[in-house]
Amino acid sequence: MPPTGPGPAAEQPLSPEPPTATEQFPADTAADTGRRRFLTYLLAAPTLTVAARAGLDTVAPATARAAEAAPAAAAPPAAPSQLLGLPGIPDIVDLGQALQVAGLPTAHLLVLEITTAGRAVLHLPRLEVGQGLTTTVAMMVAEELDARLTDVDVPLSDSRPDLLFNQLTGASNSVRTLYDPVRGAAAAARARLVTAAARRWSLPAETLRTADSAVTAPDGRRAGYGELAAEAAVVVVPAVPATPKPPEQRRVIGRPTGRIDARDLVTGRAKYAGDLAVPGAVPTVVARPTTINGTLASLDASVARAMPGVLAVVTVPTGVAVLAETFDQALKARDALRTTWNPGPVATLSDPDIRGKLRAAHAPFLIPPLLTQYVDGEFDFAFVNHAPMEVLTAVADVRPNRAEIWFAAQTPIVAQQTLAAELGLPQDAVTVHVVRGGGSFGRRLFYDAALEAARISRAAGRPVKLMWTRNDDMRHGRMRPASHHRVRATYGLGQVLSYEHRAATVTTDFGHGLGEALTAAGFQLSVAGLSLAQAFFLLSQSNPYNVGVPTQLLAEVPLKIPTGSWRSVYSGTVRVADEIMMDELARRLGQDPVAFRRARLREPAGRAVLDTVARAGSWGRAMSAGQAQGIGYHAENGGRAAYLVEIDATDPKQPRVTKAVIAADVGTVINPTGLEAQLTGALTDGISVILQAGNHIDRGAVREGSFGDFHYARQRHTPPVVEIHLLPPSGPPGGAGELGVPAASAAVANAYARATGTSPRSFPINF
Repeated sequence: MPPTGPGPAAEQPLSPEPPTATEQFPADTAADTGRRRFLTYLLAAPTLTVAARAGLDTVAPATARAAEAAPAAAAPPAAPSQLLGLPGIPDIVDLGQALQVAGLPTAHLLVLEITTAGRAVLHLPRLEVGQGLTTTVAMMVAEELDARLTDVDVPLSDSRPDLLFNQLTGASNSVRTLYDPVRGAAAAARARLVTAAARRWSLPAETLRTADSAVTAPDGRRAGYGELAAEAAVVVVPAVPATPKPPEQRRVIGRPTGRIDARDLVTGRAKYAGDLAVPGAVPTVVARPTTINGTLASLDASVARAMPGVLAVVTVPTGVAVLAETFDQALKARDALRTTWNPGPVATLSDPDIRGKLRAAHAPFLIPPLLTQYVDGEFDFAFVNHAPMEVLTAVADVRPNRAEIWFAAQTPIVAQQTLAAELGLPQDAVTVHVVRGGGSFGRRLFYDAALEAARISRAAGRPVKLMWTRNDDMRHGRMRPASHHRVRATYGLGQVLSYEHRAATVTTDFGHGLGEALTAAGFQLSVAGLSLAQAFFLLSQSNPYNVGVPTQLLAEVPLKIPTGSWRSVYSGTVRVADEIMMDELARRLGQDPVAFRRARLREPAGRAVLDTVARAGSWGRAMSAGQAQGIGYHAENGGRAAYLVEIDATDPKQPRVTKAVIAADVGTVINPTGLEAQLTGALTDGISVILQAGNHIDRGAVREGSFGDFHYARQRHTPPVVEIHLLPPSGPPGGAGELGVPAASAAVANAYARATGTSPRSFPINF
C-alpha cells in the first residue's frame, strides 16, 4: 500500500505505522522487459496504484532534453569578449543536477493512486511551505491523466526512509526532480484506465478518449476513473502507449492556475502543526539563555509551578520548558521563572569582532595589479533571519518504546534518524508526520523544534505542542551567516582579463542530509578534501560572464552561532557582489551596464532575458535627481532571471523601490501564476536585505527580537508597479524558488548606488 500523508488519521497519537509501497525489480530479460516497463502495484483494495517507474522508461532524461532544446550549433557567433572566459563547475553540473542523480535510484517509488471515489492521489515526498508545490504537482498529474484539477489530491508523505535521498525539499530541486516521475506515473495510470474501459466495452483501446477524469467511447459511453479503478488495477500491459504528452497537446501545464489549497488557506481548513488536535498534547514554551548557546546556571520554578494552568516545568539542554493548559498561561509562567544563565561560546563577540575575523580569513589574490588596471571591491553582508510567517511549532508524543512527531520537515528522513538516536529508539519506532509549513526560506531544513519537543515530551512523560515565539527564533534560531567579500578584476584594451572573488563566511551548517546526498551522487568529498560547505559552494557558484580567468574561493570562520541555508544560500551574497562589480567595471570602461553585461554573457538565453527586461523596463530613460534604475542578473539551477528596478532615494535613509520589471527563463513553466509569485517574493527579499533587514550581534546575543526591529519590507517599501515577463519554454523545468533573490538584491543595490552617487559596501545599507 502507498504511504499515507498527514490527513485526519495522522492526527491521532501513536497511530499504526502505514505500510510502505515496496516492489521487487528483477534483473531485465528479453521476456520481462515489457512487463517491467509497465509495472504496477497490485493491491487487494479496489484501487489503481502506479509506481513512477511505470512511466520513467518513456521519458527522456532531463539533461538530454535540455541539450536537444539548445544545441550548440544554434548559438550565435561569440563576440571577441565572449572568448575570454572559462565556465564554472555549475555550468557543467550544478547542485540541483547532483541531487537529481542522488534521487534516481528511488525515483520509481513515487506513488500515484486512483481511488474508487475518482480521486487521483499523488503522495508527495516534499514539503509545501507556501511555494505552491502541491498545486504544481497536481497540475502535472491532471495534465497527463486528463483529470479535472479538482479531482487531484496531493497529501504530504510521512518520512519514508526507503526514498533515501529523494525526500529533501531544497536547492530549487523539487520540480526538476519530480517532473519526469510524476508525469510518467500519471501517463501510465491513464493507459491502464483506457485499457480497462476497452476491455469492459470490447472496443479497440485506441478508439477511446480521456477527458475530465473519465474515458469516453466513440458511441458516447462514458466511465469515470473511479468506476474503472478496480479493473485498471489488474492491467499489466496497457493496450495504448503510456507516454507523457508532447508540449503541443498540453492543456493544463503552462496555464496560469490558482492554488488548489487556496480555499482551505483562507477558510482555516488548512492545518499547520499548531492547528493539530493531537489528544493530550499540551501547550509548551521554553525559556532560553540570554546569549547564543548559553546554558542554564540556576533555576527557581516555585512561583511558575504555582500559577494557574501550569502542568509541568522541565529542563532540557536548550532551556527550561513550561507546560500549561493554554499558551497564555505557559508564557506567563515562563516569564515568572527565576533563572541565571552561563554565557554562550560567542558571548565576547559583537559585529565588529566578527567582521574582523571574516576579513582576516581571506586568501590573498593570485594576480597582483602590477601591469594592468584593476577594480577592487570589499563587501560586508550581515546575518539575516529566515523569519517565516509561521513560527516554528512541533507536536511530539514520546513513549518508552515509540515516538510520533508532527512538524513541517524539509528533511524528514534525517530528522527521523536524529530523533531516533536522541531517544534511543529504533528508527522504525519513530514516526515523522510531515505537516505543511507557513514559509521557510531554508529554515525548515533543520528540525530544531521537533528535536526539542521530543526531549520535552520524554522528560514530561506526556504529549506536547511546542511553540517557538518570534523572539525565540530571532534570537536563538538559525540565520544566514554574515560574510565578507573581496573582489579584484583586472582589465585592459576594453576587456576584463581576470576576476577573483574571495568569500569569507561564518560556517554554514549543512548538517541536514545534503552531504550524504552528494556522496550518493558520486561526489567523494573526503577524497577531494572538501568540506560540505565548499562542495555546495563549488556546485552552486558560477559567474555567468566571460571575465577572463575567473576564480572563486570560500573561506569559513567556525563560530558557535546557529546558521542555516537562507534563500539562494551563497548566491544571495556572492552574486550580489559580482553584479555590483559589473556596474563598476562598466563605469570604469565607459560602457552602459546593460550593454556591458550583454556583451559578456555566455548564454544566448541569458542575453534574451537581459534584452527583455531592458526593453520592457525602458532601460536608460531620464529620471529626476535622487532617482535611478538598477539592473541585476543571475543564472542558477537551470534558470535565469533579470531584474530592473527604479528607486527613489531622494532621502537616502528612506529609499523606496517604485517599480520593478522582471524577466525570467526557467524552461518549461508548469504554473505561471506560481512562478510569478516566487519572483515577486524574491523581489521583496532583495529590497529587505539590501536596504534595511539584518541581525546585529551584541556581546553574543542577537539584538533583533521581532518584526518591530528586524526591518523586513512592509507594504510601504514595496513597489506599486511590478511587471513580470516569462520567456517561452526553452527546455525542461529549471529551478525558480531561489533564482530571483540575487538578481533582485543586486538590482536594488545598483539602483541605490546610481541614485545617490555612492558605492555601498555594507548591507543592509540602512542598518
